Amino acid sequence: MKGRFAAVLPAGGLGKRMGGNIPKQLMVLGGKPVYRYSLETFLSMDEIAEVVMAVPADWKDHFEKEIFSDNASDEIRAKMKIVVGGAERWQSVENGVNALTSDAEFVLVHDVARPFISKEIIRDVCETLVTKGSCLVAKPAVDTIKIAKDGSVQQTIDRNTVWMAQTPQAASVALLKKLYGRIAAEPLNFTPTDEASILEYFGESVYIVKGNNLNDKLTTPEDFEIFASRAK
Repeated sequence: MKGRFAAVLPAGGLGKRMGGNIPKQLMVLGGKPVYRYSLETFLSMDEIAEVVMAVPADWKDHFEKEIFSDNASDEIRAKMKIVVGGAERWQSVENGVNALTSDAEFVLVHDVARPFISKEIIRDVCETLVTKGSCLVAKPAVDTIKIAKDGSVQQTIDRNTVWMAQTPQAASVALLKKLYGRIAAEPLNFTPTDEASILEYFGESVYIVKGNNLNDKLTTPEDFEIFASRAK
C-alpha cells in the first residue's frame, strides 16, 4: 500500500481552552512541540506519500522556519508542505486536501492535538479505506450517556451504541473534493466538526476503526499534565 495515502494535519486552531499566548500545537510537550509527534509519525511511514499541515495565518512563518530549518531532512522537504487554515476546521482540511499534489488515492485527516497516534491505528485506517471505504477512528463509550436539557436529564442512551470520535478520519481524495464542491454550490446549514459529519450529511457510509485512550485530544491544561507524563 506504499504511497497510496496522503495525510492532512489541521493545526489551525488557537486552542483558547488551553489558555496561554501561543497555539496549543506549539506548546512544548516532553521536549518538543505538540504537533511534532503526529507529524513525525506520518512522515516516517512509507504508506504516506505526502503530508500537508494547515496552520493559522499569523503563525505560518513560524511553522515554516521551525519545520524547514537548515537541518531539516530531505524527506521532510520532499514530503511536506504547509498551508494556511480556514475560518473553521473543515475549511482548514479543505485547504489541505486541495493542496495535495501527489498521486495518493486516499487522504487521512488527523488533528495534531492528538499527538500519540500509533502507526498501528494508521495502518488499520489504510486497510479499512482500501477494503471498505471512508472511515474514522473512534473508541467505545465506557460511561453511561445522558441527554440533558437545562440541567435536567431527558434521556439515557444505550452506551453500547455510542462511540467517541477521534482521528484520523479518512476518505478518497476524489470523494472529499467532490463533496467540497457540493458545499460551495449549496452551503451547509450546520458547521461540521469533523470529516465524518460531512460524509454522513451526504449519505456516505463511514466505518469505524477502533481507537484507544492514548489517541485522546489535548484540550485543557489538565490534559497537558496527563499528556506530559505519557511523553516521558
